[in-house]
Amino acid sequence: MALLLEHEFKPLPADKQIETLPFLEAVAHLPPFFDCLGTPIVYSPVKADLAGNIKKIRAVYDSNPAKFKTLQNILEVEKELHGSAWPKTGATLALMWLKRGLKFILVLLQSISDGERDEEHPNLIRVNALKAYEIALKKYHGWMLQKLFTGSVYALPYKSDLLKALEKGKEVKEEESIEKIHQFLTRVTPILDAIYEMYTKMNAELSYKA
Repeated sequence: MALLLEHEFKPLPADKQIETLPFLEAVAHLPPFFDCLGTPIVYSPVKADLAGNIKKIRAVYDSNPAKFKTLQNILEVEKELHGSAWPKTGATLALMWLKRGLKFILVLLQSISDGERDEEHPNLIRVNALKAYEIALKKYHGWMLQKLFTGSVYALPYKSDLLKALEKGKEVKEEESIEKIHQFLTRVTPILDAIYEMYTKMNAELSYKA
């Protein structure tokens, strides 16, 4: 799957310390995923948010690569630096929202990979997108955003068109595309799980609504 597998994520190390630079370099190629979903009025802001948060984290990293070598280092240093304003500040906040956008992508793809579908309309991805939204983003969105997102599922592309877009227009058998999605999920899911675990352990997760 061209869009997903061109830039590999490094395997999660045993100590779950995620190196900042390789993570940012890999994740920087994922915002175009939202172009594959169409519905610009809904997904363009999500794409921009994802890209913007990557840029914010990169700026913090570039300010002192040795100090911010891992994502854990970022949270620890900013907690000390920002005091009571933390975690609603800096790269910590940017990574918090970034992981939610990634969660949306991963849950959507996992649902497709697992074969979850509307049996009456098997080529639609509404079921998959709604599941991803419910799990990853809905509780952090206000009423208006929730209505916008749930309404957008009726304008989503067919599954076949989404898979073709992820292959950058190349015709590939569905089974091959699903296998590539599985490869991507196998690499990225442990990393995202480790980031969520880090936020829980450091009490850095916030539940305010956007």
